[in-house]
Amino acid sequence: MNILFLIYHGFSETSGITKKIKAQVDGLRQAGHKVYVCTYSILENGHRCRMIDDEILQDFGSGKLAPMKKRMCYKAVYDFCVQKNVEAVYCRSFHNANPWTIRLFSRLKKAGIKCVMEIPTYPYDQEYVGFPFFTRLELQVDKLFRKRLASTLQRIVTFSSDKEIFGQKTICISNGISFEKIPMRKPEQNDDNTIHLIGVAEVHYWHGFDRIISGIGEYYKKGGTRNVLFHVIGGVGDGEMNGSQHAPGFKEVIEQYGVADHVIFHGAMYGDELNHYFDMAHFAIGSLGRHRSGITDIKTLKNREYAVRGIPFIYSEHDEDFEDSPYIIKAPADETPVDIHRIIEFLESHTFSPSEIRESITHLSWKCQMKRVIDEMG
Repeated sequence: MNILFLIYHGFSETSGITKKIKAQVDGLRQAGHKVYVCTYSILENGHRCRMIDDEILQDFGSGKLAPMKKRMCYKAVYDFCVQKNVEAVYCRSFHNANPWTIRLFSRLKKAGIKCVMEIPTYPYDQEYVGFPFFTRLELQVDKLFRKRLASTLQRIVTFSSDKEIFGQKTICISNGISFEKIPMRKPEQNDDNTIHLIGVAEVHYWHGFDRIISGIGEYYKKGGTRNVLFHVIGGVGDGEMNGSQHAPGFKEVIEQYGVADHVIFHGAMYGDELNHYFDMAHFAIGSLGRHRSGITDIKTLKNREYAVRGIPFIYSEHDEDFEDSPYIIKAPADETPVDIHRIIEFLESHTFSPSEIRESITHLSWKCQMKRVIDEMG
């Protein structure tokens, strides 16, 4: 099958979203499909362009009208699909339902091309709380048109358990994983008194890492004797470090409890350096604040990355792929500090080999998950 994978932004080699999209594309290709990838990029000369793989599909120029043109002009995308005998379009939502995206998918539907749209997180309206006015205005436009856009689609792809979104039937899949690209950890022998916790993310308030920091503080207030170190690996924005309306800042919590020596901010890491910290770590930290953005049910990529690494972990949302797994801990979906003593007891009373954890999720490969989408498109 000829498939167009349509996204409304460009790629960044340091972005987890980019890695996920490329893994999805690889999954489709591994299943035998021909996949074209349509992205939006700003070239070195300042021109805004829609691209098909590495070729320019449409050049919007560099003038003041260029950003507007890229939001409104999709004829080149439609023409490409017709010329290349594209049979299906897989689109990643950018919360951009409007008359122009509706027109594109209406035309594709009339041409007999099946279209599905992935909504990475749902619901997403509460994610916009506290954002600048014009960003929130874009959400209002999306609210106005998203049901009409959904009606032009074959299905909506979701990582939630919702059977219907915006009046359209869904295809419920899990965030997949690329087994061949993520190595299994090789646990190192550490100081018996030290517990290494690891949290890897482009950190946002919904990760709830402040709950781990306050948990470490409470652990020592109650007489804890183990040396607990929390390694935060990934970018940390000003709102997370200094506080926002969504969550207390890391600095505030660290100062409140006096645990500066127990929280280490490493910044972004990749390759062997990142592998080293997973080998050293005993336990991983998933999302602990999804309730802050109104999400209770989600299948995060992070949980799957931890599992394929072969490390036990904690999270607070509902993730049906892991709810009964023996190597996870569920935290309450609230603002309480995470119980560090509970994590330590869990590690002392359970032994999991990395291969055991990794092999438990072989069905979550991107090849398997993307095959489900194609099969259910009919």
